[in-house]
Amino acid sequence: MVDQKKSVLGRGLNALIPKNSGIEVNVRDGSVGRDTGEMGIIASIDIVKIQPNPFQPRTDFDQESLAELTRSIQEKGIIQPITVRRFDGGYQLISGERRLRAVQAARLRQIPAYIIAVATDEEMLELALIENIQREYLNPMEIANAYQRLMDECHINQEDIAKRVGKDRSTVTNFIRLLKLPGKIQEGLRKEKISMGHARALISLPNERMQLRLFEKIVDNGLSVRKVEDIVRAAQQPKKKSGTHKESVGTPAGIQNLEAQLRQALGTKVKVRTKGQGRGEIIVEYYSLDDFDRLMDLFTGK
Repeated sequence: MVDQKKSVLGRGLNALIPKNSGIEVNVRDGSVGRDTGEMGIIASIDIVKIQPNPFQPRTDFDQESLAELTRSIQEKGIIQPITVRRFDGGYQLISGERRLRAVQAARLRQIPAYIIAVATDEEMLELALIENIQREYLNPMEIANAYQRLMDECHINQEDIAKRVGKDRSTVTNFIRLLKLPGKIQEGLRKEKISMGHARALISLPNERMQLRLFEKIVDNGLSVRKVEDIVRAAQQPKKKSGTHKESVGTPAGIQNLEAQLRQALGTKVKVRTKGQGRGEIIVEYYSLDDFDRLMDLFTGK
């Protein structure tokens, strides 16, 4: 039974709402009745009885957009119900916080709600996260944190997250990697000072100082994503060493075999250079930021 519910949750709230439920309603026309105690019904419920969703992944609500929704509700009523579960003698919100806030601002006393059975907090978290992600309500940092919470609190790996939200695994990985950026850059991405493309390029820089310096240049000068990628590539080019030191000429057969094994394992060109006294270096090439992300996943085991 638990596995069955997990499968349903993975497809979002739409999988829990029957196609013939009449999900589009208008609370003003009197067609929505009171809560009868059944599950899977649409009922008009008192706003004061609704507790917020403690697992709400969305932290940023555009006030102008919220005001527009409030005016629309005042003029036309509520077209789409929120989704709740019965909880502690009242209700707990699962999805629809914007609508609930707008109804409160419009000073309405009741709101139409689709009432479903959600037994555990883990299921609540998964529903709230997946529903918001699928509806594309979240900014990149909210999505990154949502994915991380699914991993940490619901114990879902990246591959399964990708399947449940209908994304490629690499997309999920790229969002989670945003959490490695300095807080100032994360806030810039949240406030749309930079784009997801800028952020992905910044991740490839080797240290926080370089990331922050380039972030400031992006904000101050309006650099394009392509320009930032060019700067990052240039920063990653190895500097030519001065002096008369010469590397050993020729590659022993053992080194060639090692290079071949690494090429096969990593799926890219690998060069092993020896410098004597047991020292040397391994050079791994990549050809795009996506290729870099793939190699990072291999190295970090994610």
